Amino acid sequence: MNAPDCQLYLISPLDVGGDFPDRLDRALAAGEGLATAFQFRVKGPDGIGDQHEAARLAAPLQEVCAARDVGFIVNDSVPLAKRLKADGVHLGQSDGNVREAREELGREMQIGVTCHASRHLAMEAGEAGADYVAFGAFFPSETKASEYRPEPEILRWWSQLFEIPCVAIGGITPANCTPLVQAGADFLAVSHAVWGGDEVEAIRAFAKAITDAA
Repeated sequence: MNAPDCQLYLISPLDVGGDFPDRLDRALAAGEGLATAFQFRVKGPDGIGDQHEAARLAAPLQEVCAARDVGFIVNDSVPLAKRLKADGVHLGQSDGNVREAREELGREMQIGVTCHASRHLAMEAGEAGADYVAFGAFFPSETKASEYRPEPEILRWWSQLFEIPCVAIGGITPANCTPLVQAGADFLAVSHAVWGGDEVEAIRAFAKAITDAA
């Protein structure tokens, strides 16, 4: 099966203990060739918090991702990404800059940047060497509040001018993703829409929606 032009970028819930590694494996199995990246996001009130605990929680999830050939991305923390030898790190606007992260992590690690609704921030990130840029939140999110609300047009603008992939994020569901796919999103970043219910059904619903939109 050929991989679709638009793929899924799964973002973890804040609680990744218990049976979550099994849920992740089921989701990735259902979305083989569609779900190609997974972001590890665990946060205390002061950010990542205890790196030892974060590393313990990450270990089984990294194994699942490696077995499924899915990129394992650490949210917000360059030191944790380096410690885990992750496939990438995702930086918010307050999490350090791309050039410094690149010096710390080397050429092989993927670096993504949150750009909200800003064309300027996205171009800056691309010029600094980011491997992808993320725009959003496109819809109200169950996972993370955002004051930014870009229009799908920003995805069309980016994909027509630049080769660096763009990620759409924020409240995305199978029911509302069509305009984002059609505008040129390379990835849909999804969390609650998958983990808030049956993950296999959700992945299959996304697969159908993306195929129909394309």
